Amino acid sequence: MINELYQFDIEKGTHIIGVDEAGRGPLAGPVVAAAASLKEYSDVLQEINDSKKLTEKKREKLFDIIQEKFHIGVGIASVEEIDSMNILNATFLAMRRAIENLSENCSVDTLILVDGNFKIREFNGNQEPVIKGDAKSLSIAAASIIAKVTRDRIMIKESEKYPQYQFEKHKGYGTKAHRQAILKHGALDIHRKSFLTKILAKSEK
Repeated sequence: MINELYQFDIEKGTHIIGVDEAGRGPLAGPVVAAAASLKEYSDVLQEINDSKKLTEKKREKLFDIIQEKFHIGVGIASVEEIDSMNILNATFLAMRRAIENLSENCSVDTLILVDGNFKIREFNGNQEPVIKGDAKSLSIAAASIIAKVTRDRIMIKESEKYPQYQFEKHKGYGTKAHRQAILKHGALDIHRKSFLTKILAKSEK
């Protein structure tokens, strides 16, 4: 049985790489991108879908399956890069790094499917943006899961160093508890200073 997301990729061509990111919105931590190129389709990939529609437990399970069934590249843009070049440009940087780190090199006929409505800036390969691509393309959905799980693991690791911020719960997103922790304990090196202007302004009043 062919997954409808895989059917989407088939109709795009024989050599597809899906690219997606995780972490554009949080107040802390890097932005992580992943590139995924299917080795061979099998029924174990039926459960793959937009990472946002899956539970954390299901994403963790699929992470290992995807690592086995896809060629994978991961790219990370740091907090410092986000603050210096803005989040959109840092996201494109992470995506370019993910493609560069893909274990399978791009060929002339490779089509990069990018989640969202923007092409990757400063990337010269053949590419096509796909709005809500993580719910349409198997390769993009696989990339979204790899990016999300990778970033979540980074933030869980940070929570061990800074338990008072509870990164393991909110993964750096701007929840009420996270904002209160920033006001109480101050900003860390892993916080995006360009995202904290309004929050820090409150603490100075």
